Amino acid sequence: MKRYIKTTGAAAITLAALTACHHIEEWNNDVYGNFDALWTVMDEHYCFFREKGIDWDEVGARYRAQLKPDMTQRELFDICADMLAELKDGHTNLSSWFNMSYYRKWWSDYPQNFDWRLIQEHYLDFDYTTANGMSYKVLADGKVGYCRFASFAYSVSDSFVNEMMTTMKDTNGMIIDVRDNGGGALTGVETLASHFINERTLAGYIQHKTGPGHDDFSEPYPYYYDPAMGVRWLKPVIVLANRSTYSAANNFVSVMKGFEHVAVAGTTTGGGSGAPFSSEIPCGWAVRFSGSPIYDADKRLTEHGVDPSPGFEIQMDTTAAVNGHDTMLDFCIDVILNIKTAVIGIASEWVSLSADRRGPSEKSKIISALY
Repeated sequence: MKRYIKTTGAAAITLAALTACHHIEEWNNDVYGNFDALWTVMDEHYCFFREKGIDWDEVGARYRAQLKPDMTQRELFDICADMLAELKDGHTNLSSWFNMSYYRKWWSDYPQNFDWRLIQEHYLDFDYTTANGMSYKVLADGKVGYCRFASFAYSVSDSFVNEMMTTMKDTNGMIIDVRDNGGGALTGVETLASHFINERTLAGYIQHKTGPGHDDFSEPYPYYYDPAMGVRWLKPVIVLANRSTYSAANNFVSVMKGFEHVAVAGTTTGGGSGAPFSSEIPCGWAVRFSGSPIYDADKRLTEHGVDPSPGFEIQMDTTAAVNGHDTMLDFCIDVILNIKTAVIGIASEWVSLSADRRGPSEKSKIISALY
C-alpha cells in the first residue's frame, strides 16, 4: 500500500485554501522511516531553502548519521527537532504527545522592547477600552490615539474598529502598537488594514509550491484589499513594532508600511512570512512548516522581518523604563504631537497626504486631516 500525506495550508488571503494530496514513498514506522519521512516532507514542501542558503541534503545526512535502530522516541524526537532548528524558522514545529519543538532564537536573542504593565500603569492609568485583543485610549490631552493590538488570533470586529476611530477623530494621529503580537489569522490583517485605505489597494503577493523541487513555485499571485465599508482613517498612523512582532503581525506591518500616511517605528520585526502548512509522519507526529512565501507590495520577502521607516528606529531605554517611561512609545507620541512641523522621515508630508478629499461612499466615513 502507498502512503499519502495530506498537506494543508493555513493561508487564507484572497486565494482559496491550498490543500493537496501528494504521493510519496511508503515509510516504515521505525527510527529511519520516520526520520526519512520528515526529511522528505520538508525537502519537497518547505519554501525558504534558497532564501536561507540551506543545503538540506547535507543537513539530512549529518543528522541521519546520529540515528540508532534502538533509540527511544524521545531521542529520535530530539534529533529531528535539532534538524528542523537548522531552518531558523518560528513557523516550523514538530509535535508529539510528549513535546513540541520550537525555534526561539528569532526573538530570544533580541531585547524585548515592550512592557505592557508599564504602559497600562503609566500611560493608560489602568483605564481603557478593550475587546478581542484590542485596547485603546486617547492620550496627550486628546491629541494622540493609542491602540494596542495584542494578537491576530482574535477576530477583528469592524464595529469595534469603527468605534475606536470615531473616538479618536479629533486627535492628530494614531499609534498602533503591535509589539509582542505573535500573529494569528491573516483575515484579521485584511479587516484591520482595510480601515486605512480609501481605494482598492495591492497588499502583496503569494506563491505556492507546484512540485517537489526547491524552486518549483507558481508565479507570484497578487492579492488586494478593498476599503472597509465603515470608518476609514486617513490621518497619520505610526505602527510600533518589535522583534516579537511575528507572522500575521509581520504581514500587517508590511502592508501598512506601504500606505502613504503610515510610518513604522521601533525595531525590525521578527518576520515569519511563510504561510504555515502541516503534515504527519508514520508514528503520528505532526510537523508544521512554512509552505507558501508571502511578499509585500513591492515583491520583497519579509521572512527576515520588516525594517522601521527611515528615521523611526528606536529601542526601549531600560533605565527609563524603571522610572515608568516607554521611550519607544514616547517617541511616537512626540512625532504625532508635532505632526505639522515634524521633519523625521515622512512625517512632514503626512498632513497633505492624509487630506484626501475624495467623497466617501454612502456607508463610509472618512477621517482625515480635514475632518
